[in-house]
Amino acid sequence: MGFNPDIVAGNWTYRSFLNNPGYIEDVQNLEEFKELFLFGEGDIEIVESPFGSLVGDIRFGDEYILDLKGSIGYGNPFNLIFQGVGRSDTQAKGWIYDYVGYLAPAWPNGIDEKQAIVGSVIRTVPHDGRPAGVVASFIAVKKS
Repeated sequence: MGFNPDIVAGNWTYRSFLNNPGYIEDVQNLEEFKELFLFGEGDIEIVESPFGSLVGDIRFGDEYILDLKGSIGYGNPFNLIFQGVGRSDTQAKGWIYDYVGYLAPAWPNGIDEKQAIVGSVIRTVPHDGRPAGVVASFIAVKKS
């Protein structure tokens, strides 16, 4: 299989997590998990674009959509640096988030392994009473 510069193009399930070092006493208690750890959950679409660029969007339902623009550094691992800007016709108007991520390398003997991007995100500007500067870790898993 040859090099594919659009290897990150496609649809991804996105979850970000507050960097809370605490434990959940009952891992079956999803409400406690969401309150203490989950920062965001949605879908990313990265479209095929010119070599080295990243274009797409991230959707947190139909009312919160951010347009994504940035760059892809082709190396080992690939690095992705991009910004999400809230669409003016959605509830995310005025939102700005910055992301840095890395395409996790595939394991040579991995079974049913899915591509993943791991990284961190920062709320760049305050919105809806939430302060700028909050940092979370994220993982995006490629849908088949």
